[in-house]
Amino acid sequence: QVQLVESGGGLVQSGGSLRLSCGVSGSIISIYAMGWFRQAPGKQRELIAGIARGGGTTYADSTKGRFTISRDNAKNTVYLQMNSLKPEDTAVYYCNRIVAGTGWSWGQGTQVTVSS
Repeated sequence: QVQLVESGGGLVQSGGSLRLSCGVSGSIISIYAMGWFRQAPGKQRELIAGIARGGGTTYADSTKGRFTISRDNAKNTVYLQMNSLKPEDTAVYYCNRIVAGTGWSWGQGTQVTVSS
């Protein structure tokens, strides 16, 4: 069974930075595109950054230029460097593979709270 463990969230002031990590066990991430998602209160979960098997990256307009996704296949871990954080970035952040069908079961996520 695949387990996703997100970490690195916290409370930060507007303009600050955080680095999130997502450790994956029970599968290998090297064969998948991976993504970071977030869910703000009262909103649907959305994909905000993706990284292909070959390392190519894509971002939602809301995070482009501020967030950087990366992967370490040897550690089976995906990262999200978040800079210039804004209050609207407040959400629970999750990682998962990016597939046409159903992804893995979601982890517990990591809470990011940005104060103004």
